[in-house]
Amino acid sequence: QVQLADTGGGSVQAGGSLRLSCVASGYTYRACMAWFRQAPGKEREGVATIDKDYSTRYADSVKGRFTISRDNAKNTLYLEMNNLKPEDSGMYYCAGASHPDVYCYPITANFHYWGQGTQVTVSS
Repeated sequence: QVQLADTGGGSVQAGGSLRLSCVASGYTYRACMAWFRQAPGKEREGVATIDKDYSTRYADSVKGRFTISRDNAKNTLYLEMNNLKPEDSGMYYCAGASHPDVYCYPITANFHYWGQGTQVTVSS
């Protein structure tokens, strides 16, 4: 059984940093993984993806501030977030694709496994 456990959220002031982690137990796929976020009243949006070859993709709004990485030996996905802005606030979810050949693009339909979410709140 696959379980994704995302942690590391919290409350910070604008300009601050957070590091999110996602431990993927039972997840043996060397496949695309991603971080999504969802603000109240808004749709879930893709923040960043990282493919099995470690290639990455970022939403324009976070380029240059966020870094996605993965440690396959530890089955852990990370999201380093710097220079946080109030508009970065929301529930952050890690996600994993169920097949290595899934196109690594940040849309929810491409991901089968999801974490429970970790809250990020950035105050101005």
